[in-house]
Amino acid sequence: MNVVTTVIKSRHSIRKFKPDPVDPVIIRDAIECARHAPTAMNLQPWLFGVIKDKAILQKIAQLTDHGKFIADAPLCIAVFGEKKAAYFLEDCCAATENLILAFQAYGIGSCWVAGEKKPYAEPVRMLLNVPDTYTLVSLVPAGMPADISIAEKKGLKSVLFEESFKRDSS
Repeated sequence: MNVVTTVIKSRHSIRKFKPDPVDPVIIRDAIECARHAPTAMNLQPWLFGVIKDKAILQKIAQLTDHGKFIADAPLCIAVFGEKKAAYFLEDCCAATENLILAFQAYGIGSCWVAGEKKPYAEPVRMLLNVPDTYTLVSLVPAGMPADISIAEKKGLKSVLFEESFKRDSS
């Protein structure tokens, strides 16, 4: 294992945060990592919004179906994609993953809250005054984890095949 794979393997969704603010240098570096994500045809169709205002976080949380905990996060990054870009969803998902891993490298917990295809995507976009040429792809609430736990993952054997998938007949 190396530093990068350790960060990746240690990351898991955090939904309870300490109230401590996140250092602006960390936020900026995490967004720098997000904007360096792979992107089809180098279009970079993303737009990142940093939300720290508690009233706005509360409104976003109320709009979501599975993101009520956003209200208690010190911040939330909203990731938007330019709708006209053919691969905005893939590009912005790669950017979201980079953002989450960068936060993890600093010990900042986060959780990927879906945005694309959700009924609240448009209300969140309007709340944040984002131009209608963009659509919400993800919300990433982040902060110091209130507690540390390790999520259990499926074993490699149950998710891997080589060359061609074969069902075990036993």
